[in-house]
Amino acid sequence: MNEDFWKDKYPEGIPTEINPDQYPNIQAVLKESCQRFADKAAFTNLGKTLTYSDLYRMSGDFAAWLQNYTELQPGDRIAVQLPNLLQYPVVVFGAIRAGLVVVNTNPLYTAREMEHQFKDSGAKALVCLANMGHLAEAVVPNTDIKTVIITEVADFLSPAKRILINSIVKYVRKMVPAFHIPNALKLNDILELGSHKAARNASPSADEVAVLQYTGGTTGVAKGAMLTHRNLISNMLQAETMMASNLGHGTETIVAPLPLYHIYAFTFHCMAMMKTGNNNLLITNPRDLPSMLKDMKNNKFTGFVGLNTLFVALCNNEDFRKLDFSNLKMTISGGMALQISAAERWTQVTGAQICEGYGMTETSPLATVNPIQKIQLGTIGIPVASTLCKIIDDDGNELPIGEKGELCVKGPQVMKGYWLREDATKEVLDDQGWLRTGDIAIIQEDGYIRIVDRKKDMILVSGFNVYPNEIEDVLSKLPSVLQSAAIGVPDKKSGEAIKVFIVVRPGESLTEEQVIEHMRSNLTSYKIARQIEFRDELPTTNVGKILRRALRDEELKKLDAAG
Repeated sequence: MNEDFWKDKYPEGIPTEINPDQYPNIQAVLKESCQRFADKAAFTNLGKTLTYSDLYRMSGDFAAWLQNYTELQPGDRIAVQLPNLLQYPVVVFGAIRAGLVVVNTNPLYTAREMEHQFKDSGAKALVCLANMGHLAEAVVPNTDIKTVIITEVADFLSPAKRILINSIVKYVRKMVPAFHIPNALKLNDILELGSHKAARNASPSADEVAVLQYTGGTTGVAKGAMLTHRNLISNMLQAETMMASNLGHGTETIVAPLPLYHIYAFTFHCMAMMKTGNNNLLITNPRDLPSMLKDMKNNKFTGFVGLNTLFVALCNNEDFRKLDFSNLKMTISGGMALQISAAERWTQVTGAQICEGYGMTETSPLATVNPIQKIQLGTIGIPVASTLCKIIDDDGNELPIGEKGELCVKGPQVMKGYWLREDATKEVLDDQGWLRTGDIAIIQEDGYIRIVDRKKDMILVSGFNVYPNEIEDVLSKLPSVLQSAAIGVPDKKSGEAIKVFIVVRPGESLTEEQVIEHMRSNLTSYKIARQIEFRDELPTTNVGKILRRALRDEELKKLDAAG
């Protein structure tokens, strides 16, 4: 689609363009926001709040330590393996101010996954939670990492609270296995050292890499998407333009249950919310619903950022339904497909609509979003400012409006490429800057886009394309279904047959016959499941996305074992 097609698709008041060169680098954004909103809350966690002036001072202390007490140079990579704690923004922004490249690392990684990422990125330093220290002990000697910094959960709290919480985590809950890393340093100690030195803000160019964000770990070898300062600043501005009518400056408190090391939460909470001077209520463990609900009860939240799985879990929780939602005016969904039934239930419980967006790690991540003023459930909205989308066939030819094919995205937020993987980059990114997303979509006449499904998740039944999202959306309308996943399994007759996995709501019952009858009433014959399996839970990523691939792999192993 050319630019003219999109111009009249934006609601009145929403800019169609941003200036990706408004800031030279992230350091400039941080400095401006921390001066402008100095006394405003920036991040709140475990009962403590850091203001923007606190964030600038403490990130400066970390940057000063890196510059004066290590041999790290601008452009070197530093792995940050932290959950949602106050330490995260301090370390990340401190590293960026020192000119380092941040390698966001999942704290739930196994030693094998850590080693791959650390080696592939060439990381020279690591900041990790003590809970992962035993894994770091095993992995670090096999990498180029020379500097290891350890922090504990409550390190930024008052002395009494720090000792109490850290002791409970370590000795009562036994969440910190013993470890010994020679020359490892404590984060609080180095911040104290850094406070006696002056930080020198690095001045990287806009096209230099700010973050190496690894992706593709569930579909093959994880690759590092090179996200530049310009990429992240562009996406920050794009997110701001789409929310401007519903987002105050320095007045909002946004609940942040999704991990900041994930690009979705990183760009929203660490970039867009920083630009607007708002407060992020960090939820360290969203699976601990009682603690999360206590935090929400104690803070007047005006926004919530989540995904389908979390929306469903919360709406099924009696204590959540009792919360005061009178201040909630914005709910953002991404990371996985939002089911219409989940969106409708959320609105019924909270009174707020869910605004679904779409993106990938490779797009920093926001590529399209539903304008808050004009939400169209079942779609991923329209392209964000300065972004073009098109649909292509298997041969790369652009398809007309309404035709189904692979979604491609072009804009200033599209990654520079994959780290040290030129061939992999060329597979998805062409010379004109178009990124092949691997998602099957349709562009409607009104410019809104519907994702049919991931290309790799498509099921081929007797020559007919079947998309799991459609099946799962139908199943979600059965009152007793809590979660579902549809996959293709080998079938001699039809090539592939459909198998669905279902988690039934606690205290309710459901039979195969009821599921089949429901599917027959809502789906054409070749889309009806041949096999149904009830489970207590489904495999998910750390952010709650159901892993269809893991289910497919299980089925293939069963077939192999059966001969």
